[in-house]
Amino acid sequence: MDNIERNKVHYDNLYSSIEASRVVEKIRNFDAFFDDALKTDTSWHGMYHGGFAGRLRGKKVLEIGCGDGLNALVMAHLGAVVVAIDISKESERVINEATKELHMTGVQAITGDFADLSFAAHSFDIIVGKDLLHHLTHEQEEIYLRKVATLLAPGGEARFFEPATNSKFLDDLRWMIPVPGRPSKLREKAFAEWRRDRDPHPVRDNSSSHFVKVGLRFFEGISIVCIGSIERFERLFPRGNLNRRFRRWAHRMNEKLPLSIRDKTARSQLIVYTGWRTEEQPAN
Repeated sequence: MDNIERNKVHYDNLYSSIEASRVVEKIRNFDAFFDDALKTDTSWHGMYHGGFAGRLRGKKVLEIGCGDGLNALVMAHLGAVVVAIDISKESERVINEATKELHMTGVQAITGDFADLSFAAHSFDIIVGKDLLHHLTHEQEEIYLRKVATLLAPGGEARFFEPATNSKFLDDLRWMIPVPGRPSKLREKAFAEWRRDRDPHPVRDNSSSHFVKVGLRFFEGISIVCIGSIERFERLFPRGNLNRRFRRWAHRMNEKLPLSIRDKTARSQLIVYTGWRTEEQPAN
């Protein structure tokens, strides 16, 4: 089973239990949901960093790997016209059910591998991927990013929110700590079985330096914002109000850290690519 098919099977199973009503409720209570998500949840805090929400109105947006469809619906609610792609057919189901219930017309859901889909050149103002690239092999990532560059309109931007692995020590420590559904790396046999049978992620480089290097092949501008140096300790707190209060505090404090510490210890990163290259640059 290749990596794309492996992801398809994994996310068909994962998203099959998602009810559209869960997404619909958040859009209907948009202000409360979005304000809390931006301050608390790392992926939302990162993806919308720098006033992104205020730049969406009137823009044509492509989301690759749209998951449960919530981010696509959020962007449409904020005034964008959104094409949302996912490898899982369940994503299209959830989005179609949600848009019907919300009487929302600004989202088109498509099932398929982005690499196989056709769009007009330079037809999107913004292209986003939330936890997308680290699910691809390096070879697949290059195919995706090359295509993203051809689809961006002049002055457009591509935004990807991804894990950050800028410290080998912290990455090794992360794998040693068990979480629900994933054994500790110290349990070598169980961990190897999990990687083989249940982990949808390929073994690859998710460092900021990697995303700079691959991005320079296709784009003129690259900006990386590292996030979550303090927030990574949220697992020390049980799920609930205390955990969420800690995460909100951690995101505020993260901004006060020196860049050298923030970049090295980050848990996540926002990658922004702008200005496609007319000729692909060789990798250094």
